[in-house]
Amino acid sequence: MQLNFEYLPASGGAQQELVLLHGWGSNREIWRSLLAPLRPWANITLVDLPGCAPGCDLDVQPQLAQVLAAILDCSPTKAVYLGWSLGGQLAVELAARHPERVAAVITLCSNPRFVATTDWPGMDASRFSAFRAAVMTDPGGALRRFDSLQTAGARQPRRLLRQLPRQGRERASLQLLAGLQWLATLDQRIRLPALTQPQLHLLAEHDGLLPAGLERSLNALLLNTPSARVQVLAAASHVAPLDAPDTVAREIRLFLADAGLLNKSSSPTQTLAKRDVADSFSRAASLYDSVAKLQRDVGAQLLTSLDQLQIVPTTLLDLGCGTGYFYPDLRRLYPGARYLGLDLAQGMVEFARGRVAGEGDWLVGDAEALPLAANSVDLVFSSLAVQWCYRPEHLFAELSRVLRPGGCCVFTSLGPDTLCELRTAWAAVDSHQHVNNFIPASDLASAARRVPGIQLELDNGLFRMEYQRVRDLLSELKTLGAHNMNRDRPAGLTSRRAMQGMLQAYETWREDGVLPATYDVIFGVLEKA
Repeated sequence: MQLNFEYLPASGGAQQELVLLHGWGSNREIWRSLLAPLRPWANITLVDLPGCAPGCDLDVQPQLAQVLAAILDCSPTKAVYLGWSLGGQLAVELAARHPERVAAVITLCSNPRFVATTDWPGMDASRFSAFRAAVMTDPGGALRRFDSLQTAGARQPRRLLRQLPRQGRERASLQLLAGLQWLATLDQRIRLPALTQPQLHLLAEHDGLLPAGLERSLNALLLNTPSARVQVLAAASHVAPLDAPDTVAREIRLFLADAGLLNKSSSPTQTLAKRDVADSFSRAASLYDSVAKLQRDVGAQLLTSLDQLQIVPTTLLDLGCGTGYFYPDLRRLYPGARYLGLDLAQGMVEFARGRVAGEGDWLVGDAEALPLAANSVDLVFSSLAVQWCYRPEHLFAELSRVLRPGGCCVFTSLGPDTLCELRTAWAAVDSHQHVNNFIPASDLASAARRVPGIQLELDNGLFRMEYQRVRDLLSELKTLGAHNMNRDRPAGLTSRRAMQGMLQAYETWREDGVLPATYDVIFGVLEKA
């Protein structure tokens, strides 16, 4: 069983891995409001759960053990599991069955025994049975009634009703009965006190779905479990991920800090200023193609790799489309596909849009934060754009997010040996950073291994350009907009003496009357399972 999931690396220094499990009748979209306060310090995995999420198309009724195994398959080796409603019970099950994979458990608006018994508060059994019968008769109608139950007690129930995720509702099926079966039968009152991991149980003050006496019962159950904490979120309703996201995120972080589960932050070094990159290429748009021989040659070779793919895309993304030079070739190869051209540089996008007279869709955006929906693209073509992404794990996570299952990205990037002659010549003059640094293939491979659900194959090739004078190379780089954009580049103008020294040092590379400039080109094929 394969789940639809997203892996979202921390936007800052990652201090923990979080896996977020939604409840019955919902899907992973319920967590969107929590991403802003969580992502600065946590890597996040979101999943859609068969038996709980409407529209999960399976040939057979999902079994609990299968779903739990599938969650682990797409999750980090060890993580903190946060579960809302039924998702909280699934998180507890994972912690009990696979303690080596679960660092801590956090439940949100969740009852370890959902259906009431004579000695435990919960939903009345006859009421639950009536709801289950309604799902069997009309799944879509039952889901709408369930939404009203979830928002009962909220300060602004109508607003929350509009926010509840409804993807897949039109395909709601009797597979949802599996989740109701889990709600009816899971009884974790023995499991919770026996857990060895730290556990936090967040309840909502105005939860209209769970009973008012649950806090008291949980505290009594966990009285002799020092690693467990029960807390009530003031003024929150059952849909706390929507109406109290900042409070929920704050309590999670405090709990993990108290438990010693926040690792030391290690923010990635940002070697490139994205704004500088975008501005430089925007200014270069009108003259770019006049000097872009290398870019054309590399792109043409990348195009030939598309012949080996068994993909007929309905949506194609040209990532780092630049001036739109490869639009005609991609349109010829895939005439039936919707074309999306995206670039970081506003000037490039405007130039490309004007070039093709209203054809295609053109977007300004960052490859590390794509402005596209999940599972919306079949094929990504990206030639000489990846080298401007200094956080490849973010790039690959975004590609995994937007690609449909079975989708593919073919790309080229520049490796660290690019312009080695120019780098060596400058090193003979001073110790400043005069040439852009690029990420090696080994770092790309390592980043891809940290993103679940993708496979990356890499190859290298050297491209040699030739010039009569070094100044011709420097002029070409400036016209392309690809001159030195490292943050630690020397400030101000280069002195005449330093420039003359570099030019003289570069002359040692002259062979047969020409000066070489080598480009270390990385070819990559990324596939999503």
